Amino acid sequence: MAERIWEKFLTAEDKKVFDAAGYAEPAGYGERPAVLVIDVSYAFTGDRDEPILESIRTWPNSCGEHAWRAVPHLRRLLAAAREKGLPVIYTTAEYRGDKWDYGSWSWKNRRAPEWEGREQKRDGNDIIDEIAPHPQDIVVHKLKPSAFHGTPLKSFLTLLKADSVIVTGTTTSGCVRATVIDAFSENFRVAVVEEACFDRSQASHAINLCDMNAKYADVVSIEEVLAHVEGLPKGLFVLPPG
Repeated sequence: MAERIWEKFLTAEDKKVFDAAGYAEPAGYGERPAVLVIDVSYAFTGDRDEPILESIRTWPNSCGEHAWRAVPHLRRLLAAAREKGLPVIYTTAEYRGDKWDYGSWSWKNRRAPEWEGREQKRDGNDIIDEIAPHPQDIVVHKLKPSAFHGTPLKSFLTLLKADSVIVTGTTTSGCVRATVIDAFSENFRVAVVEEACFDRSQASHAINLCDMNAKYADVVSIEEVLAHVEGLPKGLFVLPPG
């Protein structure tokens, strides 16, 4: 098996501990998966592909080039999911005009007042054009990291009779991880698509993939998940008519 992205960050003892403790066993896919696209909006990608240190001048939360490397993989997965009629559910933020509901976000980031600044060419909460939602897709608005926290996501998955989620998006260490842990806590089977997730910190990206793979999800390659989706029958779901 090819070396995983997180291997270079682990000590020899770390590897022995994971093995001895029995972690990272494959959980497997469910039979009725929904695809979650977490926060792939201009606030996290910037309005163009450029180095992260350039992008964050205008977009403080941007992941820069790391975001744009994930976009082709996202497009392939979304095309495959729609071909099979799988639910595609996006998340993005939605705040009051006066930003009062930023709440605790403003406690840990001195640039929070700039998140939706005047110099930005697009609304930071808009999902990027390259993977824009289709009419039958679902968009969930949230205020905090997890896609489940304070949103109707769980009830939508229940309505769809989904038993599993395929998670993509950003940031790997933040909103993706929070969503994965909540999905796991609700007893959904969880797959995280490595190439379709991204973060502003590459160490955080790798280590959080490692930890999710150890305890909460199967971290899979884009090729593996595409093969799984290809093997699913069409017509599993009754989707919104759009």
